[in-house]
Amino acid sequence: MAERNTTTSEKKAGPIRRLWRWWRRPSRLALGTLLLLGFVAGIVFWGGFNTGMEAANTEKFCISCHEMRENVYEEYMETVHYNNRSGVRATCPDCHVPHEWAPKMLRKLKASKELYAKVFGIIDTPQKFEEHRLTMASNEWARMKANNSQECRNCHNFEYMDFTAQKTVAAKMHDKAIIEGKTCIDCHKGIAHKLPDMHGVPTGF
Repeated sequence: MAERNTTTSEKKAGPIRRLWRWWRRPSRLALGTLLLLGFVAGIVFWGGFNTGMEAANTEKFCISCHEMRENVYEEYMETVHYNNRSGVRATCPDCHVPHEWAPKMLRKLKASKELYAKVFGIIDTPQKFEEHRLTMASNEWARMKANNSQECRNCHNFEYMDFTAQKTVAAKMHDKAIIEGKTCIDCHKGIAHKLPDMHGVPTGF
């Protein structure tokens, strides 16, 4: 009798109340279904997120805006990092995006400023770009200085350099850099792009 009354009351209960009762007292099947759906959703989200990250981490993506394509990319194509006898290229993300996951995420978050500049046309002409070149370069130099030029050292490392195979001046400067604890960006600021106008910049900048 009691069971019949319970069934009747459940039928009379609205759909929201029945859903609430199911949620408070789910069956094992329901719990298993929820866990499975959550697991699948997590995989789909993570896969989609990583796919998007990789798509935004390519040279093609970097030069999809004319600000980069018509300025620094043109300069980069004239350097050894673009065209050389070995055929090994260092693309935009190789130098400007950390390989490690956490630093990469942080770099992507900071890139929101670049989107702001794009939307509001802050550097949309060569003249505007040159006006902001020193600021942009300084920010990148500071980032690379802070991480000990990690992106450079992914390919170049003092430990594996054969100084005897280098030009005398290069070997001397690299040896001096090791002794003084300097990092790549201290000396190679203009390695891939034109240096900004440093006129009026205080010594030691």
